[in-house]
Amino acid sequence: MSFQRKYIRNIAIIAHIDHGKTTLLDALLKQSHIFRDNQQVSERMMDSFDQEKERGITIFAKQTSIMYHDYKINIVDTPGHTDFSAEVERVLGMVNSVLLLVDAQEGPMPQTRFVLSRALRAGLKPIVVINKIDRPHADPDRVLEETFDLFIELGATDEQLDFSHCYASGLTGFAIKNLEDPRVDMGPLFDMIVEKVPAPEGDENAPFLFQPAMIYYDEYLGRQACGRILNGSVKKGDSLLHIDHEGNTKKVSISRVEGHVGLKRTEIQQASAGDIVLLSGIQGVTIGDTLTDPSNPVRLPPIHVGEPVMSIDIRVNSSPFAGRSGKYVTMNKLKYRLEREKETNISLRIEFSQDDQDVITVSGRGELHLSVLIETMRREGFEMSIAKPKVIFKKENEQILEPLERTLVEVPEAFCGKIIEELSRRKGELQHLATSEAGLSQLEFLIPTRGLMGFRNSFLTMTRGLGILTSIFDHYILHKGTISGRRQGVMVATCAGRTTGYASFQLQERGTLFVSPGDEVYEGMVVGEHSRDNDLTVNITKEKHMTNVRAAGSDENIILTPPRKFTLEQAIDYIQDDELVEVTPACIRMRKMPVQRK
Repeated sequence: MSFQRKYIRNIAIIAHIDHGKTTLLDALLKQSHIFRDNQQVSERMMDSFDQEKERGITIFAKQTSIMYHDYKINIVDTPGHTDFSAEVERVLGMVNSVLLLVDAQEGPMPQTRFVLSRALRAGLKPIVVINKIDRPHADPDRVLEETFDLFIELGATDEQLDFSHCYASGLTGFAIKNLEDPRVDMGPLFDMIVEKVPAPEGDENAPFLFQPAMIYYDEYLGRQACGRILNGSVKKGDSLLHIDHEGNTKKVSISRVEGHVGLKRTEIQQASAGDIVLLSGIQGVTIGDTLTDPSNPVRLPPIHVGEPVMSIDIRVNSSPFAGRSGKYVTMNKLKYRLEREKETNISLRIEFSQDDQDVITVSGRGELHLSVLIETMRREGFEMSIAKPKVIFKKENEQILEPLERTLVEVPEAFCGKIIEELSRRKGELQHLATSEAGLSQLEFLIPTRGLMGFRNSFLTMTRGLGILTSIFDHYILHKGTISGRRQGVMVATCAGRTTGYASFQLQERGTLFVSPGDEVYEGMVVGEHSRDNDLTVNITKEKHMTNVRAAGSDENIILTPPRKFTLEQAIDYIQDDELVEVTPACIRMRKMPVQRK
């Protein structure tokens, strides 16, 4: 079914992480009556990627469509984590407005500032939704004032400052225009979208013009380009001209046109200007290419996103346990997989070194951004070794510049001193400190990206898991000099075998172990953290010397402290320059980098 432009509304939902975007979208979907009354639907319906469900965050931008009266509302759900901000940047060109969600208790946060600045720069007029107003300590009036101040700070125009706003609870499923209104359903938000979001621009009768902002892959249809039709109309069988980033052209035939209805994709006979659709049949298409009318070709400027700030080297897994659980262990397999990723994920930069054929450098927005790719490959059956992430420096006027991050820390007041001391040691500068009546302190720092590397693990320990840390790239500054990293050394296994309870009991006094009795280890594997600053070689496979003499009280009662287990991000965050993370489908290990022999 094709819709006239005046009945189409295209919006994106943007917010800081955990401010309730996906939950609010759940409520909109449920109340749009796209599901049967007895249909079972899960929470966070748009988070279809396995890691999104496990981590509780949105990683990839996804599009859905819902009907409200005579209107078709296309909604794009975007990630809230700063590492995936490129997903936000590239979809803003598809929409005509954004719903800016702000937590009614926390107020604007670092990612709120980033996504709002991008929306304002794109000329969009946001609708502000003060979400979670049913929380115990919610203060929607204060948060609305802070949001208005943020608009001014980011240089919003007079028209953008005159934004519409409403209050909502995505979890409970209601929206209200005024705080004293009855809390019934999401109707007021639907009405605001229809009334305040402008209809998309474009001319249905002009030559066809389209630029993909997202790429999908279907086993039967191949690559699918998702974006908004800028001009003209398209139907199955149409011939179009595909113009890639280098300006190369080729004629293609559209094999299928699809739209969204709720969570499902449906084939449509024809789509016109203003609608968001998926087009199949364009081999080799990627984000930012142009699809245009062959008789009247127009090339659009490519989509640009922010530069990566961090890189990581990926190598073949060369440990003694290589190939035990992975299906793909060779460099050729790794290169082929990363080449595919390079085509669909423009926020990652993937480089194949000419000097060192055994290293692939992947650059991204942060440790989480990189670890999601590595975790995805691990689940697909790949094995690899990962080196310590490196910050990407820039050189201007013979001076070295490094990225600086604006970091917000929320901790109980008792931990403030420790956090300030540690971040100051890492070249951080305290910008703001405030403590609420509930005893929660908010600290804002400007700190080099290098200073945050390796800090998140110790931050959880220092705050006993009660702290929240978020950061976002701010700008480049002059290189700050040496920044000290991890203070403790590691315990390194001297031989292969299985760890024993006896050896573990003897070694746990020297630090914290990462392995349990019975685990297999090899020479050079990191098995624990030393309590001092130097590395310690240990024999963790040692067994107790047996004799035939037994006496009451001569045997010690072995009580072992549970080992410390690392997730992939924690392991990447923990290692030093001379260490590697061994990533396999079955497990994650850390080891010392092999010594290069001359």
